[in-house]
Amino acid sequence: MFTPHGNHLIAGAWAPGDTRFHSAPASGPSHQFSVGRVSDVTAAAEAAEDAFASYGSTSRAERAAFLNAIADEIEARAEDITAIGTQETGLPEARLQGEHGRTTGQLRLFADHILKGDYLDRRYDAALPDRAPLPRPDLRMMQRPLGPVAVFGASNFPLAFSTAGGDTAAALAAGCPVVVKGHSAHPGTGEIVAEAILAAITRCGIHPGVFSLIQGGNREVGAALVQHPLIKAVGFTGSLAGGRALFDLCAARPEPIPFFGELGSVNPMFILDAALANRGTEIATGWAASLTMGAGQFCTNPGIAVLRAGAEADRFIDTATAALSAVAPQTMLTEGIASAYQDGQRRVAATAGVRELLTTSCNTRTAAPYLYVTEARTWLDNEILAEEVFGPLGLVITADSDAEMLEIARALQGQLTCTLHLDDGDTAQGQALLPVLARKAGRVLANGFPTGVEVSDTMVHGGPYPASTNFGATSVGTLSIRRFLRPVCYQNIPAALLPEDLRQG
Repeated sequence: MFTPHGNHLIAGAWAPGDTRFHSAPASGPSHQFSVGRVSDVTAAAEAAEDAFASYGSTSRAERAAFLNAIADEIEARAEDITAIGTQETGLPEARLQGEHGRTTGQLRLFADHILKGDYLDRRYDAALPDRAPLPRPDLRMMQRPLGPVAVFGASNFPLAFSTAGGDTAAALAAGCPVVVKGHSAHPGTGEIVAEAILAAITRCGIHPGVFSLIQGGNREVGAALVQHPLIKAVGFTGSLAGGRALFDLCAARPEPIPFFGELGSVNPMFILDAALANRGTEIATGWAASLTMGAGQFCTNPGIAVLRAGAEADRFIDTATAALSAVAPQTMLTEGIASAYQDGQRRVAATAGVRELLTTSCNTRTAAPYLYVTEARTWLDNEILAEEVFGPLGLVITADSDAEMLEIARALQGQLTCTLHLDDGDTAQGQALLPVLARKAGRVLANGFPTGVEVSDTMVHGGPYPASTNFGATSVGTLSIRRFLRPVCYQNIPAALLPEDLRQG
C-alpha cells in the first residue's frame, strides 16, 4: 500500500517544505504534505530551463520512448493509484480505473502522433536564385517547442487532467519541460504519479529538470509560477474565477505568455420538435444519467435543456424529474466544491420566474440533483442563469417558437459543447441553429450527450470565452500539442545547422 511522504519533486529530488498541510480525503487516513513556496517555483523553473537546452532538441523517437515509459510506470502503479485516488476524491474505483486508462492511452497516442511528424507542419520553399526582379532565398519552416510550461492540476480529474494528464503529456510531446502545480484535493495521487514520471526520467536518461511537482496549499505559488520569467506557457483546468485571475497575471507580465485555460461551460442541449415528440422520454432519461454522472463534476456536464413549450415539454420534464429523483446523493470531490454547488443552487432558485421541480438536501460533501424550469424570456433577461453550476443541477428552458430558440442560441456565452437532438423532421430547425452553435462552441454534437470526450486527432475540447481563454486551442486530443509550439522559419541556413527534421527537402 502506497503511503505518501508529502514532499515536492524538483529536478529529480524529493524536497521537503518548511510547513505542511493535511489532506482532506473522502475516506481513509489524512496525510501531511509540504506547502509550496516561491523558492520552490524558482528552483523548478530554473531546472526546467536548464533541461530545455537538451530536451527541446531531442528526437521525436526519444520523446515518444519517454512518453511510453511514463505510461508503463503509471501502469505498474495502477493498484496503488486507484486506492489513494478513491480515498482522496471519493470517486468510485471504476471511474479511477477508467481515468487511469485514459491517462496512459493519451500518453501513448501522443507518442505515436509525434513519430509521424505531421504536427511539425514542415514547409519548404526552394531557392529561386534567378527569379526577377528579386531572387527568393531557401526557406524552411517547422514548429519548435516554446520552453518550460506550467501546468495546474484539476480537481475533478486527478489523473487525466492533472500531474501526467493531457497538458503535461502535450507539453512533453512538444519538447517542453513541465512544472506542475499539484491540486490540494488529491496530493497523494499527484505524488505517486510524479514518482512514476521520475522513474521514466531515470529509465530514459532524460535531464531531471524536465519535470517538477510542487504541491499545493499556498495560492502565492500559483501566482509566482505563471509570473516566473522562465515559464513560457500555462495549461489550466478549473474555475472561471481562478483561471481568469491567472490569465490576467500572464497578460500583465513584462513578457506576456499564452494561458490555455479550460474554465467550464453549461453545455446546452437544444431538443427540436420532432425529436421531442418521437423520443422525448428517452432523451429525458439519458439527460438525467449524463447530468448526474460523477456527481455532475464534469466540465461537459449538460446543465441546460432548451425545448418548445407544450404537452411534449411537460412529458419531458416529468420524465426527467422522475429519473433524477431516483438518483442517490453522491460524494463530491471536496467540501469546497460541495459548498459552491449549494451556492449555485440557491442563486438559481432565488431568480424570479424560475420554478423548482426537484429539491433535495445535502451534507457538507455530498450532492444530489436539483431541477428547475423557466421560460425563454426569463433566461434571456437574467445573465445569472447562464452561469455554470458545477454539479448535478439541471435547468429546462421552454421556448414558444423557433425564433425564441434561435434567440437563446445567439445569447449563449462561449461553450465547450452544444448539442442538437433532432430527427428527420427537424432539418430546417437544425439548419438554422447549427451555424449559430458552431460559433459558440468548440464541439457541436447531435443525438448524444457531451460527457464523453474522446481522446483523438479530431477532438476539440475548448471554445470561445468563458469556456476557455483561447478559442483556437484544445486541451484534449493530438491537436493540443500545438499549444506548446511556435513556428520558426530558417532562411538560407546550411543543412548541417538545421534541425534534423528539416534537413530533408
